[in-house]
Amino acid sequence: MSKPVSDTFRLQLVTRRDELLARLQGQRGGARSRAEAASDKRERADDRGLVRDDAFDLGAELGERETAELQAIERALERVHDGSYGLCLQCGAPIPAARLHAQPTAERCVACQARAE
Repeated sequence: MSKPVSDTFRLQLVTRRDELLARLQGQRGGARSRAEAASDKRERADDRGLVRDDAFDLGAELGERETAELQAIERALERVHDGSYGLCLQCGAPIPAARLHAQPTAERCVACQARAE
């Protein structure tokens, strides 16, 4: 995937992550959780906009669905960084851009996803 295209998806992923964290903050009446504060500390300006901290545990603070979505976003951002974003993790085929626009965290092409389900 070309750099401008992957940058577009990276921005989409970061925006979705920020929206999800803002929504969670709003549900708590504006109070920031320890997870959000730690997430802010994990970010710093580098070539991909994110530093991964495997010791960080979102599960203690967020619901299961939100945790799963945030983890999927983190994995997708890692793939953007390493250049494998947009390639099926099972067969290596390109994932169609339309699928990535609809589901930017997609890890598999449609055929491999259907088999996985």
